[in-house]
This record gives sequence, C-alpha cells and structure tokens, in this order.
Amino acid sequence: MKILHTSDWHLGQNFFTKSRRSEHQAFINWLLNQIDEHQIDAVIVAGDVFDTGAPPSYARELYNQFVVSISQRHCSLIVLGGNHDSVSTLKESKSLLACLHTQVVANTSDDLQDQLLTLKNKAGDVGAIVCAVPFVRPRDVMTSRAGESGTEKRQALGDAIKAHYHALYQAAVELRSEHQWQVPIITTGHLTALGVSPSKSVRDIYIGSLDGFAAEGFPPADYIALGHIHRPQIVAKSEHIRYSGSPIPLSFDELKFSKQVVLVEFDGEQRISIEPISVPSFQPMAVLKGSLEEIEVQLSALKDHDDPKPIWLHIEVAVQDYLSDLQQRIQILTEDLNVEVLQLQRARTQKSQALTQEAKETLAELTPQDVFQKRLDLEVFDGEVEEARKARIQTQFAQIVADVEHVEAGE
Repeated sequence: MKILHTSDWHLGQNFFTKSRRSEHQAFINWLLNQIDEHQIDAVIVAGDVFDTGAPPSYARELYNQFVVSISQRHCSLIVLGGNHDSVSTLKESKSLLACLHTQVVANTSDDLQDQLLTLKNKAGDVGAIVCAVPFVRPRDVMTSRAGESGTEKRQALGDAIKAHYHALYQAAVELRSEHQWQVPIITTGHLTALGVSPSKSVRDIYIGSLDGFAAEGFPPADYIALGHIHRPQIVAKSEHIRYSGSPIPLSFDELKFSKQVVLVEFDGEQRISIEPISVPSFQPMAVLKGSLEEIEVQLSALKDHDDPKPIWLHIEVAVQDYLSDLQQRIQILTEDLNVEVLQLQRARTQKSQALTQEAKETLAELTPQDVFQKRLDLEVFDGEVEEARKARIQTQFAQIVADVEHVEAGE
C-alpha cells in the first residue's frame, strides 16, 4: 500500500497581488505524474486545500479537475478541512466526489464513524484504516464554561483534542480486529504541534488559547499525516509523525527550505519506508539583502536569467540614513532585468542596535516613553506621508502621557 501525504495547497492564494494559478496547475500536473510513476494507491491532503472560505472559481476548477484525474487513475483521495477551508464549501460537493473515489472530511463530528475511513489498494482490497481528523474547532469538541482562566481553557482544549484522537483510534483498532484486517492505522491532523518551526505565512489557529498540541497526545498510529505548518519536518524526533509542508512557497521566508510531499509504503501492517519527494520550483523567486551596493551586485547576477517567467523578488536594503528615493533607485537597478520586485523593505541599522540594547535592559529600567519609542523605532515609515504619520503618533502618545501625569498628580 503506497500513500502520498501532502497538505496546505492554498488554491486561490494571491501573493502580493500575483495569482498562483499557473504554479498550482503545474504542481497538480507534477503530482499526477508522481502518482503514475510510483503507482500510488491513495493521496491524503491534510487540510487547507483552499486559501479562503470563498475561493475563486478557477481554484474550485483546479480542485475538481484533480479529483477527476486522480479517479481515472483508480487512486483514492482523502481531503481534510483546514483552518483556511470553509466547512460548507468542502461539504457542498462531498456526495458527488464520493462517486469518484474521494472522501471529504470537512469538520469533526460526534459520530466517529464519519471520520473512520478505509483506503483500498490497486487490487481493491482494504489497505489501510484512516482516523481522518481535520482542523478541530473548539466548539466541536468542548463546551466553554464560565469562570475558566486562560490556562484552564488551554488545558481543556488540549485534553478534548487528545480524547477525540484516542476515541477515534480505539474505534479503528476495533474495526481492524472485527474484520481481521492486517493493515496499518493512519491518523491525520491540521494543527500546530509543540516544538515545530512555522513560517511567516502560517496563521495562528487558536488565538489566545492553545499554543500547540503535545506530540504525546497523538495515539500510537502507524503514520500521522499533519498539515498547517508549511515547512516540512519531523515532529518530536518521531519519523512517523510528519508535516509534509506546502507544495509551493507561500511567503518569501519559505525559500529557505525545499518543498516536498511524503511517500509512505506499507506491506500489511509493516511500514516499509517513508520517503520525501522533492517538489520542483514552478516560479522563480529570490530574496536579496544588503546595502544598495550589495543589492546591485546581487541583481547583476540575475542578468542571465532566461526563463520566460520573471523572478519575483523580496529586497531588503540596509541603509544608514533615510532615503526618500529608495524605490526609484531600485526601479532603475531592475528596469533592464527580467524581475519583478514584489516586496521592498529597508532594514535600518538602528533596528539591530535597538535589539542589542534591549537585551541588556530590564523593563524596570525603562519609562513608558522609552518602551513606546523603542517599539516605534522597529517600524519602517517610508515616504514623507509615513514620516508625518510617525510624528503624529509620537505627539499623540506624548499627550496621553501628559494627561496621565496630570491625573496622578490630582490635577
């Protein structure tokens, strides 16, 4: 039994106003080729199929085309809902897709049988049991109680998710025993496990509540296919607990690591191998950092770029003083190159100095004005309008401090 684990497609995403349609189409074509090449029996998409709850029509079209294409290959598909996905959007075609070897689990259910799925191999035999856990919304697994502290709510949510996992796993064990199947049990999830490294494009799931789910809370499944974190990684040094990561970079900081899907192979209950398969880049992207002179040198190295697609750039310029014409300077440096600057930032030396100094100071040594000014210094205000806004913010804060002082003095 060969299973391909992927997640976080984010179909329909706009990247600094740029559509990712061609990239996603190229990825889907590549993925279908991998299914053919490796004779994959089933694919698991562990959440965030779409980028928003109301995806554009072309994103739905890509999704539907993939379902049809994978069905023609007699390959099973399990689609899990993520925190970006709309439950109603995924459910609207659930019954129809079931006729095309696709099982959709949009949300958790009180009926565990809705999340207890079987996967068949090419011979038509049951090859695996899946505890299909999508993004778990707190209201689906627990009831809020008045008077609970933040710590108690976090603990209650963590315990509720753990209980849900173990109840579902126990049901899978009983199903396997009832039919005397010698098959693996696979668990899925769309959450943040403690100790993982997220990227900038990852959205916090439980704001002010659960920081992360402890790996020991997972049941003893044979493989745990996770989604939500865009960087592929192993959880808690356990080879069988993995994030596949997103197939394309969803932020510039994701260029630091390669993209992948994960191929897991079983022989009966025995896990034979876990093999990451690198996903090629479908859109040239790059991050350039340094002084203007250093940026110019880095840009000159891109003159030989002959790909029809322009390179999408994130440029971070380190400047000593304020430059009102920074954007114009970068435009001049790039006008003859096959590049598009999607993000331009300035990294002032004061920022690093402030961070260094901050490490040596305690809060007790700082006045409220000091704290506010240090926080303001970390922000970048480009252009005369933004600088004027910064001045207004400083004036307003100074007035607030003065008013507080008057109140404390009894005036």
